[in-house]
Amino acid sequence: MAALLLELPPPPFFNCNHHRFLSSSKTTLHYFPSKIPPPLTFTPTTTYCFLPTVTSSSIPEDEEEDKEEPHSIAVASTIAPDERPQQDRRKVVQIAWEKLVRWSRSWRSKNNKTDHLERTNKVVVLGGGSFGTAMAAHVAYRKSNLEVQILLRDPLLCQSINENHCNCKYFPEHKLPDNVIATTNAKAALLGADYCFHAVPVQFSSSFLEGIAEYVDPGLPFISLSKGLELNTLRMMSQIIPQALGNPYQPFVSLSGPSFALELMNKLPTAMVVASKDKKLAHATQQLLASSLLRISTSRDVTGVEIAGALKNVLAIAAGIVEGMNLGNNSMAALVAQGCTEIRWLATKMGAKPATITGLSGTGDIMLTCFVNLSRNRTVGVRLGSGEKLDDILSSMNQVAEGVSTAGAVIALAQKYNVKMPVLTAVARIIDNELTPKKAVLELMSLPQVIQNLYSVNEVSYGSSKLLSLVYFGSKF
Repeated sequence: MAALLLELPPPPFFNCNHHRFLSSSKTTLHYFPSKIPPPLTFTPTTTYCFLPTVTSSSIPEDEEEDKEEPHSIAVASTIAPDERPQQDRRKVVQIAWEKLVRWSRSWRSKNNKTDHLERTNKVVVLGGGSFGTAMAAHVAYRKSNLEVQILLRDPLLCQSINENHCNCKYFPEHKLPDNVIATTNAKAALLGADYCFHAVPVQFSSSFLEGIAEYVDPGLPFISLSKGLELNTLRMMSQIIPQALGNPYQPFVSLSGPSFALELMNKLPTAMVVASKDKKLAHATQQLLASSLLRISTSRDVTGVEIAGALKNVLAIAAGIVEGMNLGNNSMAALVAQGCTEIRWLATKMGAKPATITGLSGTGDIMLTCFVNLSRNRTVGVRLGSGEKLDDILSSMNQVAEGVSTAGAVIALAQKYNVKMPVLTAVARIIDNELTPKKAVLELMSLPQVIQNLYSVNEVSYGSSKLLSLVYFGSKF
């Protein structure tokens, strides 16, 4: 009925862009226009009614005579006057949702291109960890005749994947698609590949890539799944990959965002970002990966996406420490808010866009990593806050927590750009066993009580002296 009413042309007396309501003493006549009205404009004088109304007595006689013509339908209603605002609001929401759905369908019909997926014949994934395996499975499900090869170092894991179609180390209960193949032969894996997913931990990436550089085609696009900073050089993956391969023009894409490998394997809805300075390559990667269960946005802010993905791991350790020490929700909220601020300060100093840090690959990834138990880095923090030793924690884990090795690099990078980061610095000190979690909390809580958002993070000149800005919970002195 609603769809029928929306298709009707407007009655002859309809002289505004909104629904018009005709009311008699007991019955209200609702007339609906043929087109969905534009967004409604509300004035301060309209307190309760969202749509203009007129009474039957205010309508000219010739218009009243026309109200039974075929081009309009009168719907009888006995809605009480105090129920009309709620009905009107519901109608506005319904119209807005229908417009959104129609726009989405129209856009998909014009832009739903799969040319790059159709032309892609082979994809190689470097590294058989949890996220590399999850992305291999996702791409393989996208196209049944696509050849997906995972390059591994462990021959037993390689055999398990090929014989049982299962990564027994990370996903023993998940069956991999039949078109996923594992190999330990780098030359065979890279031969003829159209895309290369890099899923090797950051600290081992440089040496690994140098060992396979001779088999890498200069035009092969690398899609980096690794998040972190190289400890000694402070390099990001966008710098490590081309330098290790000896090709400064190696096509590069960074894939990041709030995404746990387990949920990707369970085919739960996920959204991520692909960032590349090459706009066409970013869109090609989007077409390769986007599906009904994985939304892919594109960005050209490679620095913002990478630095947010690296620093959020360190912040997640801090959040875990708060949880492990049972400091409560107030402390957790304050700490994560301050951590987000510190990440934004450093990222923007490095040239990142603030919108990237507050978007999906920034705040979105931070929320997931800091608040959800599946996070490896948060787990490290929880155990540290509970009193366990770092060496014992790391030896008991079968996956890499990038935040542990990234913490020191983050602080070195902050010093390079003259940015003060008290929370992330405290994490680095705890990891280096130079500060206990309890002592770190006391030191942070003893920072000066200051005015919020007054100065920048840089040095503030005052007369002949320079005052270093002190920061705490989003505030500066």
